[in-house]
Amino acid sequence: MVTSVTVRGGTPRDSVKPVSDRREGAGVNKGYAVYCDADPYFYEAPHRTVSPAGTGRSRYAAASWPVPAGWQRNESGDWLALRPADAELPDQGWKIHVSACLDNAESVLERVWRHCVDGGTAFKFVPSRYLLHQRNAKYADRAGSGKFITVYPADETRCERLAAELSELLAGEPGPHILSDLRLGDGPVHVRYGGFTRRNCYDAQGELRPAVTGPDGVLVPDLRGPVFRIPDWVEPPAFLRPHLRARDALTVAGLPYAIESALHFSNGGGVYLARDSRTGAQVVLKEARPHAGLAADGADAVTRLHRERRALERLSGLDCTPEVLDHLTVGEHHFLVLEHIDGKPLNTFFARRHPLIEADPGERKLAEYTAWALDVHARVERAVEAVHDRGVVFNDLHLFNIMIREDDSVALLDFEAAHEVGEAGRQTVANPGFVAPSDRRGVAVDRYALACLRLALFLPLTSLLALDRRKAAHLADVVVDQFPGGTRAFLDARGRGDHGRHHGPPPPFGGADGTGRVVPVPAGRLPSQPRTP
Repeated sequence: MVTSVTVRGGTPRDSVKPVSDRREGAGVNKGYAVYCDADPYFYEAPHRTVSPAGTGRSRYAAASWPVPAGWQRNESGDWLALRPADAELPDQGWKIHVSACLDNAESVLERVWRHCVDGGTAFKFVPSRYLLHQRNAKYADRAGSGKFITVYPADETRCERLAAELSELLAGEPGPHILSDLRLGDGPVHVRYGGFTRRNCYDAQGELRPAVTGPDGVLVPDLRGPVFRIPDWVEPPAFLRPHLRARDALTVAGLPYAIESALHFSNGGGVYLARDSRTGAQVVLKEARPHAGLAADGADAVTRLHRERRALERLSGLDCTPEVLDHLTVGEHHFLVLEHIDGKPLNTFFARRHPLIEADPGERKLAEYTAWALDVHARVERAVEAVHDRGVVFNDLHLFNIMIREDDSVALLDFEAAHEVGEAGRQTVANPGFVAPSDRRGVAVDRYALACLRLALFLPLTSLLALDRRKAAHLADVVVDQFPGGTRAFLDARGRGDHGRHHGPPPPFGGADGTGRVVPVPAGRLPSQPRTP
């Protein structure tokens, strides 16, 4: 069933906004992933990566345009800024943000550049496709996601004029919604009140934060979360009021599902635990925002949500996958309603049971855990076989996407990367500890992940394999030494059990004999020091 919803009325508490504002893991740095992606071996800032031709990391043409006469140029971090040398800007105020997609970004940038230069308006922009992709990626910081160009009006009057001119100039251009901002209409132009100059203060937790000046002249944190906020002392300009009303009118009050809690957030949307008001049953709502949460191939969250829906409908009736119950839209946000599977992710299950958290677990505990781990892997392997038998490749198997029910049966979750067995595309979304080598396709990707799972259930260090495939043999030796009860035979077993049923190229760890045995493969030497940018 597909439901198209346009909900009017309601109150702010019924809106999707408070749900999106639920607190995430405060201790996790949301920029961590991009520092991993920037260099294969070392943490590095994305803007310092080398941009070889043909990689998609090359800069936009406008980033190399001559600086206009009487203007100043400055590049810092992800941003390239230009401003008239004699410009006088306030320390804070209403700023304009423009979003864009990967395919229209260059055109949008060139038009905004010319408009700002002609009008003598300071602005800055993200200078390359690679950096824009990173800012809009699935696990990018939601507070800054979507921001491609920032325009600095000198006052509210010019802000109103510029917002109207840019909205007209960019009418019809797609771009992701910037969650921290107020969107003007349905285009890529947004506004937010915040600092123009870099000032900092300490927040209540003692963390250094960007700051604005309060009415008493004291610096206070300039809140930059994934929800639009206006400081208490700031009165929004009259031209923003219709857009504020339109924003508040979009609610989830008319849906047949009451959201109870947020289970997970990514830049592409949230995953929510909800209750069907008609039946009382618990369900899961997966949200997808258009043009946001980009995968490696550029597919946005909506594309992947539709991909997941098609895969799960094809797998309907299996005990190891959730049923699709509904699909609906609220404004431009898409939601997939899924059967709620009562259980715990394998990563939490195995963390609680792992015997090596104790200094001296004893032979009995080691044997009990080994038996449990072998049984779990066999169940997961059968579940993956059932998925393959329906013509679907899971394509993102790892500890977090495997649910263990109370009866120890398993279910597979998160099919947004799934595709048909015959498709030739490579893996575009993957956990670092389970990502397959780039030459793997189809079910060979899942077979590689199953082989990683054999190790990870005992020694969850398979992320090292991306650096050196030879590490698999070392990890296997450690597992056999710590868990002597039959683990060598388990690690040497075929990737799909003892049935000899193979699809696609063998073997997960590079063995030449067609098995999933953990054997070393040649690997190039790691660099001895970070690359000089």
